[in-house]
Amino acid sequence: MRSYALGHSINKLVHGCDYNPDQWLDRPDILSKDIEYMKEAGINEATLGVFSWAAYEPVEGEYHFEWLIEIMDRLYENGISTILATPSGARPVWMDHKYPEVMRVDGMGHRNRHGFRHNHCLSSEVFRDKVRTIDTKLAKIAGGHPGLIAWHISNEFGGECFCDLCKEKFREYLRKRYHNDINELNHEWWSYFWSAQYNDFSDIEPPYINGQNALMGLKIDWRRFTSANYADYISVEIDAIREASPNKDVPVTTNLMQRFYDIDYRELVKKIDFISWDSYPAFHNDHERYEDTMMESAFDHTLLRCLKKDRPFFLMESAPGHVNWMNYNKLKRPGVHEQFSCQTVASGSDSIQYFQWRCSRGGAEQFHGAVVDHSGTDDTRVFRDVAHLGEILSKLSEIEGSVKRNEAAVIFEWDNWWSIDVSGGFSRETKKYDITCLNHWKSLMPFGVEADVISVNDNFEDYKLIIAPMLFLIRPETIEKLKGFVENGGILLATYMTGYVNENSLCYEGGFPGDGLKDLFGIINEEIDTLYPSDKNGIRMENETLKVKDYAELIKLIDADVIGTYTDDFYKDMPVITCKKYGKGKAYYQAARIENEDMVKLSGKLLAESGIKIRELPSGIEYHARYGDDCIYEFYFNIGEEAVEVSRLNGIDMLTGKAVDDSVTILPGKFIVLKSK
Repeated sequence: MRSYALGHSINKLVHGCDYNPDQWLDRPDILSKDIEYMKEAGINEATLGVFSWAAYEPVEGEYHFEWLIEIMDRLYENGISTILATPSGARPVWMDHKYPEVMRVDGMGHRNRHGFRHNHCLSSEVFRDKVRTIDTKLAKIAGGHPGLIAWHISNEFGGECFCDLCKEKFREYLRKRYHNDINELNHEWWSYFWSAQYNDFSDIEPPYINGQNALMGLKIDWRRFTSANYADYISVEIDAIREASPNKDVPVTTNLMQRFYDIDYRELVKKIDFISWDSYPAFHNDHERYEDTMMESAFDHTLLRCLKKDRPFFLMESAPGHVNWMNYNKLKRPGVHEQFSCQTVASGSDSIQYFQWRCSRGGAEQFHGAVVDHSGTDDTRVFRDVAHLGEILSKLSEIEGSVKRNEAAVIFEWDNWWSIDVSGGFSRETKKYDITCLNHWKSLMPFGVEADVISVNDNFEDYKLIIAPMLFLIRPETIEKLKGFVENGGILLATYMTGYVNENSLCYEGGFPGDGLKDLFGIINEEIDTLYPSDKNGIRMENETLKVKDYAELIKLIDADVIGTYTDDFYKDMPVITCKKYGKGKAYYQAARIENEDMVKLSGKLLAESGIKIRELPSGIEYHARYGDDCIYEFYFNIGEEAVEVSRLNGIDMLTGKAVDDSVTILPGKFIVLKSK
């Protein structure tokens, strides 16, 4: 195992679970059975203590860790490692009653009461002190345990607080951001409109629901501040663990959540060692195909992996069966858990973990599926599915530590997402920035090309093709990076809504796209038309007609070549897809949103221009690859409804040990993993 991933080597992919033995301390028979069943299911890791603060400290200053060490000892003796969580995700009742400032204030200015989880103020020094104390004691007692492979900081960070402590901290953040110059802030927020100017930073309040909500800059900066405050808070926990633990080399992580809107994850994860996240796809829903759910899952894996893209990530939570918090809590159909889990590994994960090991008898998640359900036995379909996956992961164990090497990338930015959403105009229903990024990413997959999902701050030199959907908010330094990427031979695609505003959501003067981009793309965007679902238009491109929906910009050429023109409306025959040679590369501009199936046609052209290797994949096959020191691991998933023959394959089938040369038929819901030089 690479040193960046785990505290000590277990030389295999992690197959683990959230384990909550503190719910069963009065049942030694159950605790004993748990160990037996874990070994039977191929479980080699258990995550402990995620919500155990009240078990550790039932009253203030009275600590009980003996049960934890006993459980860690028993797990270790049976070949099961531990990831140990800090317990700050859910506070004990005594804390809220004695120290009410630790509870959050909502967007209406009302103090919350005790309840649920993550109902705490990140700015509260009382809360931070209590966290330092419990984390320090936990690290001193358990940080040197031989079974400990990683620290798990808190749980699923989220939410915001509008209390006076956060309000003053926000003001300090703004003073620093705007160089203690209130006039600079007023200019960047354009607060002259509706007489919203501030005379002093002390006048500024967060964007309360019943307060100032008309300043885009205020709302974006509030989200930036909240993200920075989370990053500052997580540093408190990490530093406490690092300072107190006998083993300073045990890495830390925290479990993230899909495309979580409220926090810029790139800010949050700066001090953690590896990425982990919780994946719960809505399989078998009534609004999309199974293959669309699978592809969305793969995109989310990629987005989270690329937060630290030089290393594998961990799947910290998943459900082997159903959950209990969706609108419709469907069962996973036979085979889905196996395919989804191996897709996760193919996407760069070194673990498959579950929430949770054993169903809780009561509480908020009593009907959330688990490996061991309320029957308490190993004689269930879900348990057998988990045990079977354990066998598969054992056969794939050498993949642990291998990495991804992608030559294409899609840019995704949290503050750009926020800026698009808080802006006026366009449509409230169809902006869908994250879905648009997903669809562009998906459009490369039929060619066997998996793209990274990157930030504008990442190294562009790693890629031959970059797609920048709806890069509405753009900084001058990003413009220069994009120009340098194309000038040095890269292929770039930007779309409608590119370069409208600066980092504070202030419109660029001189029209769109903003400063320097007109020169790069050779076009001027004069207007944007927002389309109703009933509006019809298309793009004539070579011998193809692509369907347009939602948005259509009216652009004027400066010195770009026309690739496609509109087919209808008063802007019929006007340019809509353009290309300009710029240095050694090319800059494409797509001025209208295209139906998903038609984006594949444009993506094929971009890939051909970029020189990225294209694989001829049959319909319904999803391809991924991971790279070891001297080999490649290739995954082929049949996510369609029909059996598919995949040809021109060569390597060793890692699940059967047999050599493969030429064609393999893959049944629906199945997959193969090939190892080759």
